[in-house]
Amino acid sequence: MENYSISRIPAFNLIEKDYVGLQNSPVLAMGASEFTDLNPLPAVPVEIKTIAQELWQGKVFLNETFTLQNLKAQLASQDYKIVHLATHAEFQPGAPSNSFIQFWDSKLKLDRMRSIDWNRTPIELLVLSACKTAVGDKDAELGFAGLALQAGVKSAIASLWQVSNAGTLALMTEFYQHLQTAPIKAEALRQAQIAMIEGKVRLEGGELRGSNRGLSLPPALAKLGNENLRHPYYWAAFTMISSPW
Repeated sequence: MENYSISRIPAFNLIEKDYVGLQNSPVLAMGASEFTDLNPLPAVPVEIKTIAQELWQGKVFLNETFTLQNLKAQLASQDYKIVHLATHAEFQPGAPSNSFIQFWDSKLKLDRMRSIDWNRTPIELLVLSACKTAVGDKDAELGFAGLALQAGVKSAIASLWQVSNAGTLALMTEFYQHLQTAPIKAEALRQAQIAMIEGKVRLEGGELRGSNRGLSLPPALAKLGNENLRHPYYWAAFTMISSPW
């Protein structure tokens, strides 16, 4: 990672050859921090608001407004090049109904991933900021991310294991900061991961300290105290899939 921009390419025939710059593209950022039967994700409100209202421009939908119906309505009403979903997810081998991305009012099951019109704009980048969204099996290669690519998404960022809530906040805010200036998406992810490796991104004094900014943490994360995020557990789970540009 310190030497190369990396992208996992499941099939070259799925890659769009043309480069499209993302600078100043609108972001649709949606997520949930509260759940009835899953652990809360206190970093999500900070994550999506920072991404879509400070680092970039876009729309934010949190908790009650984070519904499948609203996702479909937003994709139909405006041309978003970037879609960011921050929530719980779980991949389980076997029946597609065992795997899901959690929305406020329902679960998006693996076999329903293609029911969403990802290709209308089309979407240049889908970020699945949740656990195990790049994990699959022989029937669903690369899981939710793989199916999104088959449905028309150009590139996806997804995870390979159960990720840290604070670590994900750190990586995602750093990634979107670098995405404004990096030549390609894979390089923006690499720069964010290098910043974490070098200790430029850390929890300190109740704040998330990034390479160029600080963010106040919610109480549930501030109580974690000071913590560096250099360990690969925090930054290596998320991978770029399909087109690196």
